[in-house]
Amino acid sequence: MAVNEPIKVAIADDHKIFRDGIKMALSGKDYLRIIWEAEDGKDLVHKMKIKLPDVLLMDIRMPEMDGVNAISLLRKEYEQVKIIVLTMYDDQEMISKMMEMGANAYLTKTTDPEEIYNAILTCMNDDFYFNDLVNKAVMMKLQSKKSVRQYYPNPIKMSEKELKILKLIAEDKTTEEISKEVFLSPRTIETIRQNMKTKVGAKTIAGLVMYAMRNKLID
Repeated sequence: MAVNEPIKVAIADDHKIFRDGIKMALSGKDYLRIIWEAEDGKDLVHKMKIKLPDVLLMDIRMPEMDGVNAISLLRKEYEQVKIIVLTMYDDQEMISKMMEMGANAYLTKTTDPEEIYNAILTCMNDDFYFNDLVNKAVMMKLQSKKSVRQYYPNPIKMSEKELKILKLIAEDKTTEEISKEVFLSPRTIETIRQNMKTKVGAKTIAGLVMYAMRNKLID
């Protein structure tokens, strides 16, 4: 994306009133442009094939194809698109499930428009936006003994540099902030982050952090 090119945003929600409200709330924001809206999962998949957004604001409950099935399909085809779940549901199991499946952020429909805007910018700059909702769901998942046994039973060794970066990621530091603390370029930080995900078999940053905490690599 060019430096001065606006962030292309799409909205997938089966309630027109809500779509209109989001469009109005974001219409005055700098660097954003709403490129299309979808009224159900089928419409969403069709429009993704026509024009890709940079960020997709997506509800979980939609006709034709719900958000859970949609995110599974989209992550296989459009890895570069940032997916922000924007829904009525704040169930912790659903939150952790959506983040592990590849969502970049999870917000409820009561979220202030300024936070939605901030989440969009953060996801574009640093891939993920972690709020209190997501952090709490991740911690609840970690406390489940069953999930500790089910995932990553054998800890993988990390270098001192990787552990330092992992700790900073868990502290919700941005790529730029991590870069300054460890004296490496942002591109190098991104490469190390991707290598760590590959090493532990995690698909997302949320999965990487959960692996590290489960295996007590970080506090």
